[in-house]
Amino acid sequence: MYAIIETGGKQVKVEEGSKIYVEKLDAEAGSEVSIAKVLFVGGEKAKVGTPYVEGASVVCKVEKQGLGKKIRVYKYKAKANERKTIGHRQPYTCLIVKSINA
Repeated sequence: MYAIIETGGKQVKVEEGSKIYVEKLDAEAGSEVSIAKVLFVGGEKAKVGTPYVEGASVVCKVEKQGLGKKIRVYKYKAKANERKTIGHRQPYTCLIVKSINA
């Protein structure tokens, strides 16, 4: 059984026991999070939401909070002696899917 959920403005395909990285959620490491925005549930009998499947949810355990790899942004303007380097690390939440309730 698998499901497609929406979190952080993105759609993610999840299965029980899978590890996913999503945009940062406001939850502590070790706690459980229930995601109700389920777009599709697949398996023996598929359910498609309009836009969400009613009564469906995905329960996940928060493994850790972290920061992604550093991305360097370099701004440059020709003939103006203007240069600027900026670094950015996107925060994320690592989740382990415990169950899919459909």
